[in-house]
Amino acid sequence: MGTVGFRSPCTGRMAGWMWLRCVLGPHLQRIHRSPDQTRPDARQGWSYQPRSLEKHTDSILSWVSLWSLSYYSSPLLLCYLYRKADVSCALSLYLCLCWGRWKNSEYLQFISILEETKRNHTPANKVKYVMSVFSVSSFLIAHTFGRRMLYPGSVGLLQKAMRPMLQQGQARLIEEFDGQRNKLVACDGNEIDTMFVDRRKDEGQNGQTLVICCEGNAGFYEVGCMNTPLEGGYSVLGWNHPGFGGSTGVPFPQNEANAMDVVIQFAMHKLGFKLSDIVVYAWSIGGYPASWAAMSYPEIQSIVLDASFDDLLPLALKVMPDSWRPLVQHTVRQYMNLNNAEQLIKYQGPVLLIRRTRDEIITTMGPEDVMSNRGNDLLLKLLQFRYPKIMTDEGIRVIRQWLGASNHLEEASVYSGYEVDDDWCVSVLQSYQADRDVLFPWSVGEDMTLEGRRQLALFLARKYMRNFETTHCTPLPASEFHSPWRLKKENDGWMRGK
Repeated sequence: MGTVGFRSPCTGRMAGWMWLRCVLGPHLQRIHRSPDQTRPDARQGWSYQPRSLEKHTDSILSWVSLWSLSYYSSPLLLCYLYRKADVSCALSLYLCLCWGRWKNSEYLQFISILEETKRNHTPANKVKYVMSVFSVSSFLIAHTFGRRMLYPGSVGLLQKAMRPMLQQGQARLIEEFDGQRNKLVACDGNEIDTMFVDRRKDEGQNGQTLVICCEGNAGFYEVGCMNTPLEGGYSVLGWNHPGFGGSTGVPFPQNEANAMDVVIQFAMHKLGFKLSDIVVYAWSIGGYPASWAAMSYPEIQSIVLDASFDDLLPLALKVMPDSWRPLVQHTVRQYMNLNNAEQLIKYQGPVLLIRRTRDEIITTMGPEDVMSNRGNDLLLKLLQFRYPKIMTDEGIRVIRQWLGASNHLEEASVYSGYEVDDDWCVSVLQSYQADRDVLFPWSVGEDMTLEGRRQLALFLARKYMRNFETTHCTPLPASEFHSPWRLKKENDGWMRGK
C-alpha cells in the first residue's frame, strides 16, 4: 500500500463515521514496510503491526468466533452473546478493538483510502486501492498454491510417494559411490541436505573438477541430474532445495540463494576445492541458484544450464488465466522473481546452454514450437550483453533463423548457408582480446561488414548453445555433458568443448 499523508478527523460526524469503520473494518495486514520500519528477515515480507490493544482484542474475538459464524458478522455475534447474557462483554470487546484501531494511524490510513476510492473513483485513488489489494493477494498466492505450483517437490504428499525411490537413490550413492552425506546450515537457519562424491583419487582429469548440481522443481539429488556428471567421472556435490527431502525451509528465491551460498562455502572450506575447479551445473529451475552462484562467485570455472529459461514471468503467464495477468506480474516480481538472465549476464566466465528441442515445460506455445522455448531468450540476452555490436537487428535475425532449426541437419544447413568460417571468427575474437583484454561487454564487430557480423553471430550462438533432441524431463546422458567453449589467448590457440 502506498504512503500517503493522513490527518485524523477529530470532531462531529466524520469522527463518528471513522469510529464505526474501526468497529466494522477488516482485519488488516501490511506486506510493505513503512518508512520508519527496519527490514526484517528477507524470508518474511513486510507485516502490518497492530498495536497491543487491537492485537489482544482481535485474538479474543477470534477465539469467540469458533462458536459463532464470524466475528466480522457483529449482529450474529451479539445475538449469540445476548443469549448467553453477556452483551456487555461483547460491547466492551468491540470498543477495545475500535479504540486500538483508532489509535493506529496506519489502520486509519487504509480505511481512508478505501472509503475515498469508493466515493471518488479517480485514477490516483484506484491505484492506491488496487496496489493495497494486489499486495495482500500476491502475498497469499505466493505463500499458498503459487509456491507449491512452482516447486511441487516441496509438497509433502509428493515426497511421501517418492520416499522409497529417494531412499534407494541415497543408498546407491553411499554404497556404490562412497557418497558422503552432510547437513549444512544456511544463513537463514535452513538445513540443506547434501551428498558429495569424491573422485579426486580416481584416474582421469575429470575427478579434479567438482560439479555442483542444482536440481529442477521436482528434482532431488537422490534421483536427479547429479547422475550425469557422476557417469562422466567428475567429483560431484548435490543438494536439495529448501523444503525438499532432508532440507528444511521453503524454496523462495532468497532461501535458494542462501542454500547455494552455503553449498559453495562448504565446497571451498571443507572439501578443499578452489573456485577455479568448480563447475555449476543446473537443470530447469535450478538455473536460478546456479546463475546466482555465477554472479556471486565470478571465479568459478564455468556454468552449464540445461533446459533452463531466462525469466519465470512469461512461463507463469502461460499457465494462468489472462484476466489474472496484472496479479501474476505483481506476484512474480514481488515474491518469485526468478530472472536467470539478469543474473547470468553479470558472470564473465564460460557458459554452455543446453536446449531441449521438444521441451514441453519451458515453451510458451507448446513443444512443437521450438521458437517459443525460453532458452532461446536466455541465449539472446546473454549474447546481446556480451557482444552488443555483433547482436544488431541482423545478428539477432540470423540467430533466430538458426534457433528455428529443430535438428542437427537443419542447424548445419543454416550455418553453411551463411558460409561461416570458424577459423576467421576465432582470429577476430582473439585479436580483439589480445589488444584490449577487457571484460564484457565487448565492442568487437563495431567496424565490420554486415556479412562479418552475421558470421560471428552464428559462430557465437553455436558455441554458447547445444541442442539435445528430446523432452524436458529426459535425463541428460554423460555424452551430452560438455565443458563450455572458452576463447584462449592468441598464442595459446583456443579450446572447443570436450
